[in-house]
Amino acid sequence: MKSALLLFLILAVSAFAAERARPNILFCIADDASYAHFGANGDPAIRTPVFDRVCRDGVRFTGSHCSSPSCTPSRGAILTGRPFLQLEEGGNLWSTLQKAKFAVYPDLLEAAGYTIGLQGKGWGPGDFKPGGFTRNPSGPGFKSFAQFRKTAPAGKPWCFWFGSTDPHRPYDRGSGSKAGIDPAKVRVPPYLPDEPITREDLADYMAEIERFDHDTGEIIAQVEAAGELENTLIIVTSDNGLPFPRAKANLYDSGTHMPLAIMWKEHIAPGRQIDDFVSHTDFAPTFLEAAGVPVPKEIIGRSLLPLLTSGRSGQVESGRDKVFVGRERHANVRSGRVGYPARAIRTADFLYIVNLAPDRWPAGDPEELPESPQGIYGDIDEGPTKAWMIDNRDSSKVATPWPLAFEKRPAEELYDLRKDPNEMRNVAQRPEYAGALKEMSSELESWRKEMKDPSLDGNPSHFDGFPYYGKKGR
Repeated sequence: MKSALLLFLILAVSAFAAERARPNILFCIADDASYAHFGANGDPAIRTPVFDRVCRDGVRFTGSHCSSPSCTPSRGAILTGRPFLQLEEGGNLWSTLQKAKFAVYPDLLEAAGYTIGLQGKGWGPGDFKPGGFTRNPSGPGFKSFAQFRKTAPAGKPWCFWFGSTDPHRPYDRGSGSKAGIDPAKVRVPPYLPDEPITREDLADYMAEIERFDHDTGEIIAQVEAAGELENTLIIVTSDNGLPFPRAKANLYDSGTHMPLAIMWKEHIAPGRQIDDFVSHTDFAPTFLEAAGVPVPKEIIGRSLLPLLTSGRSGQVESGRDKVFVGRERHANVRSGRVGYPARAIRTADFLYIVNLAPDRWPAGDPEELPESPQGIYGDIDEGPTKAWMIDNRDSSKVATPWPLAFEKRPAEELYDLRKDPNEMRNVAQRPEYAGALKEMSSELESWRKEMKDPSLDGNPSHFDGFPYYGKKGR
């Protein structure tokens, strides 16, 4: 009897220890924040002490990219571990996601014993019900992390998605200056006009990033107070780039290059910088592997754990020397509700973009559409910078940024990042770049074939016929 009781106690303790060995997972995602606008990434005007701390106590990534620079497909790729072009209608903004076809990591973790929760913006915008989900694919909603923790059983691992709505527009004019951000210190990228209104607009955007950073810190403080920081895998990132002309909904770095800091104090050597190219599709397999859950074969992303636990900095894996991104329909801003299909490959030296329907307007139609409330050039969020550029489109002050943001684009774009890091000069037609153009084109086409891109048949409208569930087109 005593030996049986002892065996039971040993097994119970072993089971509890095994359960505790599985990490908690805290995923913190901003809404429309670019890589450049975080303190640890080199911005002198912004204060992001929490992000900087996660970098300092963990790993900072310099080559992280979203799958698509639009909220819904970006978040769908995070949840499924699959690129946007495999998600059918989920590759569009204001869509749905088919539960029967696309497994999401919160469901897989929940089935494996995790407690799952969501605060704020999860998957979306869109309508998950037509896809067969009874809750947001990111998990059941809670008003706060504190409320979620009250429902999580002690000793049971949890996975929590904190989805801020910062720094999504609209902004309170002057909020940046009120928050102590000096517009004079703001770096204005060359694809935007360096005007006082742009600087104020960027400062207001940065104030909301600072609020996201603060709110993330509040949650991390609660984890630390509960004594769970050591075995909590913490990820801080964004879904797509800043909501300014030629950024969000574009395949340039301003739209796809994402901040990423990861901390897991029990397992990750701190204070490192990793320069490998990584994709948001890599999050799902990372979380599943860390939790000891089998990774479905349909997942395309690759776990980041080998990078994180390597103890190394710089370029860790030679195979991570490129990343692929793309887009389909963002907002409802073109006649016939068509999108702007495009695909791209990014390496250390080049960005190559294929615009599959170059006859369409990349930022949306330049005239009002009765069925669309977004206004002209509606793939660019409404804001002071956009309005000023439109009002001054004939001014020499926008002679360079105007065509880059608003005018039609050629079928192919190639940027030499060694000479042109801001991707301002398309060199696709220059003879001296013929070799690079051929190589990049070949690699992109090979990837599209491997991913079974529906548009490989030459028809750019495969995603146009899917339902559009939005009214305001955020």
